[in-house]
Amino acid sequence: MAKNTAKSAARLSVAPMMEWTTRECRYLHRLLSRETLLYTEMVTAPAVINGDREKLLGYNDAEHPVAVQLGGSDPVQLAEATAICGDYGYDEVNLNCGCPSDRVQSGAFGAVLMKSPDLVAECVAAMIATSPVEVTVKCRIGVDEQVPRDILPEFIEKVSAAGVSRFTIHARMAWLQGLSPKENRDIPPLDYALVHEIKAAYPHLHISINGGIATLDEAVAQLDLGLDGVMIGRAAYHQPTDILQMADARIYGKDAGPDPVQVVHDMLPYIENHIAAGGRLNQITRHMLGLFAGKAGARGWRRYLSENAHLDGAGPKTVLEALSYVTGG
Repeated sequence: MAKNTAKSAARLSVAPMMEWTTRECRYLHRLLSRETLLYTEMVTAPAVINGDREKLLGYNDAEHPVAVQLGGSDPVQLAEATAICGDYGYDEVNLNCGCPSDRVQSGAFGAVLMKSPDLVAECVAAMIATSPVEVTVKCRIGVDEQVPRDILPEFIEKVSAAGVSRFTIHARMAWLQGLSPKENRDIPPLDYALVHEIKAAYPHLHISINGGIATLDEAVAQLDLGLDGVMIGRAAYHQPTDILQMADARIYGKDAGPDPVQVVHDMLPYIENHIAAGGRLNQITRHMLGLFAGKAGARGWRRYLSENAHLDGAGPKTVLEALSYVTGG
């Protein structure tokens, strides 16, 4: 893929989410939107280096443009992992400086890196040296007792000086002590204004905003205010049709995506291949439950798949039976 593919696609992106943005999920999302930038789940640099690379990094070519998100804080490891990801053909390599989970704290990466901008600068410089594609950073506005308006500009300044020109900023603090990862997605107040101030202060940087954006209307409003991109998380997962079907038309000026009934039919060959390779239907359909959110028959669709997709022998026929709750066929 061309090096600018991910950057141009980043006007709208689906956030990396552990156990959610799997390859199966990304394939589904790509059917709804040809343009939106998709992200993998976070994978740690040591896992990439030492683990089952095909399981961790394998994907379907149809997923492009697709970015891989790495976790880590060792420049040597991150550089090696970045080179490996480059060999896999990802369109972007993103460094996680925003995840607040206990796991990333114990590994000294994720949101805790907001406290170490010099280390982050060293990490991204090492990554850039081995990457055939753009290296980007996803961060918070600060952590714990930090004052975002003091530390975020310093973080952006140092990391951009190391060669990063594209940042996705989750517009909340992360409280590493006292709040769970789930609470960190909702409780710290959003500060969209600060993200806009960063864009104004660094007009040459590509700045995307993340956090609390739940509709395509809200995404368009943020772009209209001058930001370069918007990243949507849980809403894109739970209501994928609402966010992604019209994204190509409203964000990129292209044709809208197919309706969700067509998407279900388009998923059937993928499902057949997955099952033929030894996979289970529910590994795919768990990502499809929200396709008809808010529409007639959505409850029957979800219930039928939830009750039957895990059963032995479940396959495309099971999906079509669930679809009948929506189509009436």
